[in-house]
Amino acid sequence: MNGELLLVILIIIGLIGRSPIITTAACVLLIIKLISLDRFLPTIERRGLELGLLFLTMGVLVPFATERISTKDIITVFTSWPGIIALTGGAIATYMNGKGLELLKIDPQLIVGLVIGSIIGIVFMRGIPVGPLMAAGITAFLLKLFTFIFDKFR
Repeated sequence: MNGELLLVILIIIGLIGRSPIITTAACVLLIIKLISLDRFLPTIERRGLELGLLFLTMGVLVPFATERISTKDIITVFTSWPGIIALTGGAIATYMNGKGLELLKIDPQLIVGLVIGSIIGIVFMRGIPVGPLMAAGITAFLLKLFTFIFDKFR
């Protein structure tokens, strides 16, 4: 199946699933292919994630720039249960991202499943794609869990 057809299918899936992110991304990539700017696709693949994460991080940091988050709010993070749990969650997430990166280095073909799984999550579960590393980290955890469980029953 050629790339253009797959992108059209993704556009349709995005429209049916009411996912403007998938629809827009697939439309932009289809336009890039149709106007023969394919030479930019490797750059988009290599740098697109970084650019997306940059804008995501900027969006999250806007409350600091607009001073909606005060020094008192920052101190609360270190002195309240929700804040401490948020710190723990952030630490665990970055650890899992590292494990995801290790998994993708060992088994790079898993990216196909991660991408398709992300599309399913976006379209049918109304999820937000924030990066393949977290998906790979969760996959690494699930692989260890399933290996642990099924090795016990051998």
